[in-house]
Amino acid sequence: MLAKKRKLSKKEIKEDKLVTTFYEAKEFYEEKQTTIFSVIGIVVAIVIGVVLYTSKVDESNLSASVELSRVLSTYDAGLYLQAIEGKAGTQEIGLARIVDEYGGSEQGELARIYLANAYYYTEQYDKAMEEYANFSGNHNLLVASALAGKAGCYETKKDYESAAKYFSKAANVSEYVPSNPNYLLNAGINYLKIKNSNEAKNVLNKVKKEYGTSLSAREVDKYLALINS
Repeated sequence: MLAKKRKLSKKEIKEDKLVTTFYEAKEFYEEKQTTIFSVIGIVVAIVIGVVLYTSKVDESNLSASVELSRVLSTYDAGLYLQAIEGKAGTQEIGLARIVDEYGGSEQGELARIYLANAYYYTEQYDKAMEEYANFSGNHNLLVASALAGKAGCYETKKDYESAAKYFSKAANVSEYVPSNPNYLLNAGINYLKIKNSNEAKNVLNKVKKEYGTSLSAREVDKYLALINS
């Protein structure tokens, strides 16, 4: 005769489930051990990668800043070719090399604007355009400068429509860019060159309305007079 099956208490049921869960988890872990460690390894690798990248960016920024400080006096003196190429036998490596080695960092992108300007001032307009176009910084002042630089290159190439377009873009990056009235004035002048009177009037009137105390505002009336004549 079979013995009567004993009813398990709540405590025993709970303990039994705990044991079962433990062994199920153990079995799952043993089966998936390789996958688990692979995932953990990927996460760790990502974290390490981020840390190393951040450190590298900081290091590149610092190095670019040091190198840029060595060339700025040359640039400010108007020695643009030397500023681009550097000076043999000195620590001045030149803007082209700074951008090549540290482009992408904040200071490296600042150097790119200086390099593009130097190309522009030495009438190397295609190279200037390329550097302005390659600018990847985030600072509004520099973003606007890059767009205005492109506009200047288009103007030199007598592509006045593109020049007007990019001067207008430069003026709309941020309301806090000090050169906005000048960008708008230049946009208006280039619109006049392609006989787009409506757009010219719009941007020139914007200078008077929003930047009435600026030096550029003093120039506006003579160009508006051309439209109305």
